[in-house]
Amino acid sequence: MKQLKAFKLALVVVSSFMAFSASAAPPPVVTDDPDDEPQHVPSIADDLVRADPSAPLAAHDAAVADIVSDAPFAKVIKNLAEAGRGERLSANSTTDVWALGNYAYTGTFNSPCGGDPDAGIWIWDVRNKTNPEFVGVIQSPTGSRTNDVRVATMGRGDILVHSNEPCAGGPGGYEVYNVEDPLHPVHLASVRIDDPNPLAPLIIAGPVTDVGVHNLWLFSQAGKDYVAVTTETVFGNFHIYDITDPANPMLVSFWGAEELFDPGVVASGDVSRNLDAAIWLFSGFGASQNRFLHDVTITPDGLTAYLANWDAGLVRLDITDVSNPQLVSVAIDPTSEDGEVNSHSVWPNANGSIVVEGEEDFSPFESQFTIDGSGPNAGTYASSEGEITSPIAEEPGAEMSGQTTYVGLACDGASVPAGSGIALIQRGVCAFTVKGGNVIAAGYSGMVVFNDEARGDALVTMGGTAISIPGVFVGHSTGLAIMGVANAADLVIGAGGATITAAVIPNGWSGMRIWSYADPANPILMSTFNTVCSANPTDPSCDPRGTYSSHNVIVEDNKAYISWYSDGVVVLDVSDPVNPVEVARYHRTGSEFETQNAGIQDVWGIYKIPNQPWIYASDRNGGLYILKEYGSGSAKNAKD
Repeated sequence: MKQLKAFKLALVVVSSFMAFSASAAPPPVVTDDPDDEPQHVPSIADDLVRADPSAPLAAHDAAVADIVSDAPFAKVIKNLAEAGRGERLSANSTTDVWALGNYAYTGTFNSPCGGDPDAGIWIWDVRNKTNPEFVGVIQSPTGSRTNDVRVATMGRGDILVHSNEPCAGGPGGYEVYNVEDPLHPVHLASVRIDDPNPLAPLIIAGPVTDVGVHNLWLFSQAGKDYVAVTTETVFGNFHIYDITDPANPMLVSFWGAEELFDPGVVASGDVSRNLDAAIWLFSGFGASQNRFLHDVTITPDGLTAYLANWDAGLVRLDITDVSNPQLVSVAIDPTSEDGEVNSHSVWPNANGSIVVEGEEDFSPFESQFTIDGSGPNAGTYASSEGEITSPIAEEPGAEMSGQTTYVGLACDGASVPAGSGIALIQRGVCAFTVKGGNVIAAGYSGMVVFNDEARGDALVTMGGTAISIPGVFVGHSTGLAIMGVANAADLVIGAGGATITAAVIPNGWSGMRIWSYADPANPILMSTFNTVCSANPTDPSCDPRGTYSSHNVIVEDNKAYISWYSDGVVVLDVSDPVNPVEVARYHRTGSEFETQNAGIQDVWGIYKIPNQPWIYASDRNGGLYILKEYGSGSAKNAKD
């Protein structure tokens, strides 16, 4: 829920997919426009992007079998039941969960932010599974949140690492603790991370320093201990640190998806090559276009890393030599699921023959923009719904429709002609919020902003202060087509244009992909799996307040244990990767549960005690849940 800070890509503002974690993943650029107004420079719109190196892999992937669970409330629920819980009744506060021995650890999201006594890693004594006890907090650095936490027994004892991401101007990087006595954690190290590419400040037009960390993974290899880190740098998002001496972490290596685009690009020191690579990294598929690393899982032997690399796909690396990770393969199929890739989480089975990958998508509807009628320009065009505008889904018929009137830049209210219907506005000079406010005052019920000539048909998501009008952003040529003119010089303020319709149609949340790695160099997509609500966001069984994207996954004995936000915890049997079968689910609804949970079910994290029936799930609203998995019999009461 997928975070880079907002950067300027050669003076063109680009913000990443994940300021996030559980926040929506917007289209490639979110801007309020004034900061995006200086001189035009080479960008994605200028056709400088080289061919996608993942395309050949996608072409060889097998056809997808789309499996949809036949019953979100079926009898499989009986096979997974609540045993106990650790209450943290605070809306949207709890993040990931991990455990070691008799203690579980949960993180904290944006509120409370670091500096508040409740912000940080909550420690739970889970010796009594039916009654876990809160025993303390490892405080977050002031101004930062703790999205991820990992803990493992390593050479120097029980080591805990947690990520830092700014929530109020705090530091990034990660922290290292000794938790051999979980009641008295000992802080060992703070690590701050800069972009490893010395050209990054030049390409991004500013420093890329002290970046956030979103996820981590502890592992050992050849008698040494390491932590793998998902960094919010532009280049080299995958870092490996030697923490054999946990008080003195040392960077060993880094790798980034830019190597898929142009092998050796960072080492080359070539500005042009690195600029092209950066542009590629900020592109991708569907709504949330970027190719930045989100999560990593490393095999128990410490030799193989699986990288959930968003729109770069699922990357497998050989890290036998931790100082020099080597690419093995990329698993990607942009045609699967909803046209997104959004590789978010990953876990292999024990022998690595099957790998389960989770997609995350917070855009269950897609925009559809048409110029209506039978004229020469009638048809469908690319568009991006505004982040600050009223949701089109909440308009009558889930659409914004009407005749357009060209109103110019709409930066001066006095210059906007009075009217009704849809205001067609040219991008530039003032913020989208100002433009929207002025056309509302002039009587319009919707707005379409089209790009300026210099930036062409590149799309942005309109950001800034919210305004009470539906609206979309379209390319420059689309704006001209609406008015039926050849160039911007022919536009006349007050002239009527074509009738347009901007609608939103359901295209699903996101589910799971099951890959065969029988040949690790050539993974094959065997199937995808969705719940009823992730497949169809308008199904009557789905809570309109809910989030039905999959989130995290753990695989054990050919079962995938998945945290699935408002669908709860879902367990799949993936022993036949062509036909994954749901065998258990923990799902709660109703007013009584919402009172007990401080909100609807919203499961973020998942941890399973190896070879035991106990599962820990973190709910963003309610805290820690301890679940017990049962076999074919009914779990009437897990507390028995």
